[in-house]
Amino acid sequence: MTKPDARSCVVNVRMNCDELALLRAAAAQARTQIRDFVRRATIEAAEMDVLNRSKVAIPAERSEAFEAWAARPAENVPGLEQLLRRKPTWER
Repeated sequence: MTKPDARSCVVNVRMNCDELALLRAAAAQARTQIRDFVRRATIEAAEMDVLNRSKVAIPAERSEAFEAWAARPAENVPGLEQLLRRKPTWER
């Protein structure tokens, strides 16, 4: 399967005039074109929605691999250990 060009998909959205005016004002404040503002804002909203989900579905055929991964012993990450030992900036 070939990956589509980054800008080859189109989404059409209907909204009322007040909503469009709000988008235009926000885009103007961000000093960007409305299409770029809408693209950025919708992607950010979608990412937050996906990241904030509390339930994750794992396909049955991959559940054993996931369980094995989750049950493996923790790994030490030297850089992270050093970082966690440091006193936070606000406590110095």
